[in-house]
Amino acid sequence: MKKAALAALLLAASSLAFAQAWPARPIRMLVTYPAGGGADLMARLVAPHMSEALGQPVVVENKGGASGQIAADIVARAAPDGYTIMLDASSYAVNPSLYGKLPYGGIDAFTPIGVVALFPNVLVVTPTFPAKSVAELVAAAKAKPGTISFASSGNGSAQHLAGELFRQKAGIEMVHIPYKGGGPALNDVIGGQVPVFFGNMASTLPHVKSGRLRALAVTGAKRSPALPDAPAINESLPGYEVYEWNAIFVPAGTPAPIVAKLADAVARALRSPDVKERVAALGGEIPDYGPAEADRFVRAQAKLWGQVVRDAHIKVE
Repeated sequence: MKKAALAALLLAASSLAFAQAWPARPIRMLVTYPAGGGADLMARLVAPHMSEALGQPVVVENKGGASGQIAADIVARAAPDGYTIMLDASSYAVNPSLYGKLPYGGIDAFTPIGVVALFPNVLVVTPTFPAKSVAELVAAAKAKPGTISFASSGNGSAQHLAGELFRQKAGIEMVHIPYKGGGPALNDVIGGQVPVFFGNMASTLPHVKSGRLRALAVTGAKRSPALPDAPAINESLPGYEVYEWNAIFVPAGTPAPIVAKLADAVARALRSPDVKERVAALGGEIPDYGPAEADRFVRAQAKLWGQVVRDAHIKVE
């Protein structure tokens, strides 16, 4: 018993010494999506500030593909020493229920460091669509079940899930029209081919302001400063709350002192004026989530979307 206690003490002392010397070399931040997208933007926004806080470069590397699974597999297999971290999107919480088998151990393969930003979607319609509120859209769908369609960037995408949760909460039937990407879906909604879209705030906002789309509501818990006249959907459908988000993770088993150092670096980055201004300009908000709060948030998201995927029988090819 004494030998075991001594071994544990020596291991703890060794881990603490390692953490105190960490980081001694550059840190890789793998982004689960290609360059130019929202996840990439957030990574390149926070990485320089994290580098400053940690005293070592945080090098952003894009490893897109398979809804984030390629990068996630690399990070899950990396040494849990804090030198390989991951910035992922909300698909992180969806993939375990959407795919039959993941190349890594699901969300338990990682430890969340923090949530970088939350971005509500915007429920938009074509200007000629008769409904001018959430209540009118729900009434129209109930009057003629299965006649109103909504577009998304693909099966299992954030826009698809937002629409399915809306359909389930409202008790209505709507037809899902999946596209190969958000751009084509948005173009067809603007063109009037599909009347409804739960669009990304950053990409739909310019078209709302130009009058090419009409915003009925936002999907967050409250109204967005970016669209102050648009109500939150939960004002009409209590309990409805949807965000696209980005968060930073490390492999499970990373020593707690290193997790704490990374979390502090992320928090410092998110307090930077340029980061706060950029996120606000994109219609997002920065939550005050440390590792424990981030873990609770991510697990709640996985539970929510797992239920939506099962109830809607969503499958990906």
